[in-house]
Amino acid sequence: MEEWSEFRKKMNPDSLTHRPEFIVKPRGQTIWEGNTVKLHCTVAGWPKPRIAWYKNNVLIDAKAHPEKYTTESNYNMHSLEIKNCDFLDTAQYCASALNIKGEVSSVATIVPHVSCLSMCADGYSPEHGVTFQTTIIDKFEVAFGHEGETLSLGCTVIVYPTVKKYQPEVVWYRNSVPLKPSKWVHTHWSGERATLTLTHLNKEDEGMYTLRVNTKSGFDSYSAYVFVKDADVEVEGAPVAPLDVRCHDANKDYVVVTWKQPAVEGSSPILGYYIDKCEVGTHHWAQCNENPVKYARFPVTGLVEGRSYIFRVRAFNQEGVSRPSRVSEPVIAMDPSDRLSFRSLMGVIPGEPTDVVVTEATKSYVVLAWKPPVQRGHEGVMYYIEKSVSGSDIWQRVNTGMPVKSPRFALFDLAEGKSYSFRVRCSNSAGVGEPSASTGDVTVGDILDLPSAPGTPVAARNTDTSVVVFWSASKDVSHLVGYYIECSEVGTDIWMPCNNKPIKQTRFVCHGLITGVNYVFRVKAVNAAGYSLSSSQSDAVIVQAAICKFPRVLLRHSSTHTYDVTMLEAVKDYMILSWNPPAHDGGADIRGYFVDYRTVKGGVAGKWHEMNHKALTTTTFKAEDLKENVFYQFQVRAMNMAGVSEASLPSGRLECKEWTITVPGPPVGLHVLEVRDTSAVILWEPPVFDGRTPVNGYYLDLKFESAGEEGWKAAHEKVNQVKYMKVTGLEAGASYVFRVRAQNLAGVGNPSVPIGPILAQSRPGTKEIYVDVDDDGVISMVFECADLKAGSEFVWSKNYQAMADTSRITIVTEKGKSRAIFNSPSLEDLGTYSCVVTNTDGISSSYTLTEEGLKRLLDISYDHKFPVIPFKNEMAMELLEKGRVRFWTQVEKCLSASFSPCCSQKYTMNFDKSTGIIEMFMDSLEVTDEGTFTFNLVDGKAKGATSLVILRHRICFFLLLISSANSASDIQVISTEHGIILQSVVTYHHEDLRVGWLHKDAKISASERVKAGVTGEQLWLKINEPTEKDKGKYAMDIFDGKDGVKRVFELSGKAAFTLSSISSSDRARVIGGLPDVVAIQEGKSLNLTGNVWGEPVPEVSWTKNEKQLLSDDHYSLKFEHGKFASITIAAVTTTDSGKYALVVKNKYGTEAGEFTVSVYNPEDDDDSPQHETVPFNKPSISYFLLCLSLINSFVFSLKGSKQ
Repeated sequence: MEEWSEFRKKMNPDSLTHRPEFIVKPRGQTIWEGNTVKLHCTVAGWPKPRIAWYKNNVLIDAKAHPEKYTTESNYNMHSLEIKNCDFLDTAQYCASALNIKGEVSSVATIVPHVSCLSMCADGYSPEHGVTFQTTIIDKFEVAFGHEGETLSLGCTVIVYPTVKKYQPEVVWYRNSVPLKPSKWVHTHWSGERATLTLTHLNKEDEGMYTLRVNTKSGFDSYSAYVFVKDADVEVEGAPVAPLDVRCHDANKDYVVVTWKQPAVEGSSPILGYYIDKCEVGTHHWAQCNENPVKYARFPVTGLVEGRSYIFRVRAFNQEGVSRPSRVSEPVIAMDPSDRLSFRSLMGVIPGEPTDVVVTEATKSYVVLAWKPPVQRGHEGVMYYIEKSVSGSDIWQRVNTGMPVKSPRFALFDLAEGKSYSFRVRCSNSAGVGEPSASTGDVTVGDILDLPSAPGTPVAARNTDTSVVVFWSASKDVSHLVGYYIECSEVGTDIWMPCNNKPIKQTRFVCHGLITGVNYVFRVKAVNAAGYSLSSSQSDAVIVQAAICKFPRVLLRHSSTHTYDVTMLEAVKDYMILSWNPPAHDGGADIRGYFVDYRTVKGGVAGKWHEMNHKALTTTTFKAEDLKENVFYQFQVRAMNMAGVSEASLPSGRLECKEWTITVPGPPVGLHVLEVRDTSAVILWEPPVFDGRTPVNGYYLDLKFESAGEEGWKAAHEKVNQVKYMKVTGLEAGASYVFRVRAQNLAGVGNPSVPIGPILAQSRPGTKEIYVDVDDDGVISMVFECADLKAGSEFVWSKNYQAMADTSRITIVTEKGKSRAIFNSPSLEDLGTYSCVVTNTDGISSSYTLTEEGLKRLLDISYDHKFPVIPFKNEMAMELLEKGRVRFWTQVEKCLSASFSPCCSQKYTMNFDKSTGIIEMFMDSLEVTDEGTFTFNLVDGKAKGATSLVILRHRICFFLLLISSANSASDIQVISTEHGIILQSVVTYHHEDLRVGWLHKDAKISASERVKAGVTGEQLWLKINEPTEKDKGKYAMDIFDGKDGVKRVFELSGKAAFTLSSISSSDRARVIGGLPDVVAIQEGKSLNLTGNVWGEPVPEVSWTKNEKQLLSDDHYSLKFEHGKFASITIAAVTTTDSGKYALVVKNKYGTEAGEFTVSVYNPEDDDDSPQHETVPFNKPSISYFLLCLSLINSFVFSLKGSKQ
């Protein structure tokens, strides 16, 4: 069997053939100019493939240019050598492998760079003995043209010195692609002026044009944009012409034509496109499709093998058809395999095709592709295509009358939305082969979706006639063709295109605008499927010169020994560089930096060269590929959206050699936030070089701007562990410079590059972060900014670092206010929170959340979540006339509290909202009324309650009061050194007993001279310094709410004599200011002041429970101006309760002002803090016997009165 298999292989070599395949693909390289580069690849395939090399799709003829190219092919290994590379060799190089089975290719990019080592440091050309200097003048500006016109661009080029028979190389580029002379492009170099002429402009010609002049000492270039506007439409409202028509995948009778949609659809959307073809050498155009297609891609079939064709496309809408596009490049209808001769086999029916796939599926058509059969017979094969509706076993031949020659086919007239499967058969003169495997179900419809709308554009001023527009790329888009930008004057609804050729960048400068006019902009994306929806409109912008200028040159210091660029670390072949951001960013955020370098040999500096082609986003850079022990200089340029700044001052001469120091290098990235009149926050990054041991702290230094190096002083004594510090104690209006030094175990390193001058001055309208607690108890930090600009954002950080745990805080920003909401406040949230507003002049603020502050905020949050109606006093009870009882309390503030008064025969309730007094009246108090009485109030979410507990023995106690009034003794008079006292003694006294004194049947008003009161069971009336007017009839009325008693006394005779004998106006006395009773909460301080009188000035002392007090830390006793005596008790406790007296004494007498202090502890109350039980000391057995005897005597007296 094995021998038979080998025999069959020999007899049927066609079964071994297969298309080329790259085993090793050529790799792109970046090299130095002047070097030689070699591209390698390995290709497999049978028959053996032929290899061809292309540069930018142009065949390379190595035999015609042996000085430049060398090609080799050995054992399926192939190579292309490019010698003495220069800038013009920048291109895409393609290796193409071809045999009878097909063609494959692989692309590699070569990018030569100017080498600092391949030429003299100063650009000296040894070949000519000079250094060429190139200057471009009379530069062409941004240009505008219309389709069909001729446009010329030119510049005058001065190359000095002039060398005979030497001319620079002048190259023109469009969008970084070199231009080649053609019937559309003409170039001319006169020796002084370079000119580019574009004949018959088309929108394909729109783009960035660059003139590059190459000399032996380097190159110089200049660029400007060329806009091409659409030609006038033939029919009003019709669309403009499509653009960029290209041909792909050409075969014997088939080619795919693609194009790009125009910027202007006309007065109505584009409904589709017509594709026209023309055979080269004729002028007859034929339309390829009967019905317009919307997809920007169309397969053209029915081509004649061996003939060349060109194509054009026209757009169509409801108003009409556009002008045709520029024609495509010619394409030949030919099978790639026909380029090789091969031996054919005869008399064999072809086998089945393989790998049948649907390459394109749209609403209009479906394209099939497949691989030819391995067994194909003695002649070329043709193909029949069959289709079957999904779910059916019936196969229908699609092209019965016309078999196709190419392994691709486009099917039309399929029902949209239906599913089909397809297969292919091969045929030749020997017969029709077996069908291929089915493709499986394929639904007719667009595979490629329309792109999503781009982000809202941001327009920024540029010049007096242009505006820079930025936008976010479409998030959902495949095979993006580009973007169209449109503008409209504010107040109109007329949109005009800013570009007529789609661009793929998300930034575009719109030229040709009217100075002083207000414009808005919008953007739409486009791919082969069509246009996206237009983006939202930008904010309006007035066309005038930009407020945002180029960023200023990097910060320069007054010290002659300090440079903008410093070295942080050096090794054998690289150095770490650092610099400060510009002092002024030009009104827009800095987007990056570019570093230039040059060598310094023997004090002679070379020419500047770029180190990085992509902008850096940090202020540090690792300069690599340097030479050891060589001196270099560096400079930096900053970039914002307006462009690139001038270069900074060059650094000092820095030698590239490895450091051996042990202390850390200087910190980097210094910047300042939160500048105020007396403070500022300085931030920095750790040094790149730590030294022998890790960095363990930092020191911050500062000085006045005008001070010299000796003016530096430390901002703090202890080492700072974090990478920021708030400096306080600055002088308002003074300018400061700051620097930072790092420390490790070996010591303190060199200082950083200073930053400054920083003016200590608060910006007008500066606002700080404040904390807010809303009605729902949500705690948040709020920062407001009234100076927001386009693109400004609020950036929050914790401890001046990006928040690692974003689950703890939610950021909500609305217009000029940003709110950082604590999701679940806890000790994890302690720290310093800062907020910076980008794209502003350093607007920032911070707030430090401490443990004490967090506790306070949580208390406020709880009060807001669960508010309580405050009471001025707890519920109290008092006896009224005829045995009625009044329960009452008073609230602090109650505007809308709900209270439902209820009334019955026994209870009556009332709520006075104006005073906040709540009352309940009870007709009589009985033993069955024992229990808890509570007032409940509700005011929205706020609630409040206060209670009073009445016990059985408390009720008995009130009943005893009734009998007290009937047991009062007669009034007696007592003489004292101050005057006289009228007094009566009762069996038992309670505060609810009402006692009234009358003189000559008129109620006595209390004054400093005449006072009434109660001491124990004594009811008294004191008359100080009595006079003749005090003689007469005195009466005392006692009323307990139900019954009353009256006692009468006549003051005259001997008593009056006594009055006159002791009267003296100069006697020492207390004339006011002291209360009778003071109730105070434990822990608080008590301060009382009494007014004193006497001549001479009396001596003053204080007593507690009849013991004299002395002034110390707890008691502060003062007597001022001979009139005011004060006592202050600090942080009272329950031991401070007692009976106090202010004692005054002079030669005419002594007097004491007495008062009682009661200290209470709220924590000793019941579980319900608002419930109060009326205090009642447990009575003794003798007391109960007394009560019982009084009740019996009271009942006996009632019986006697009834009788």
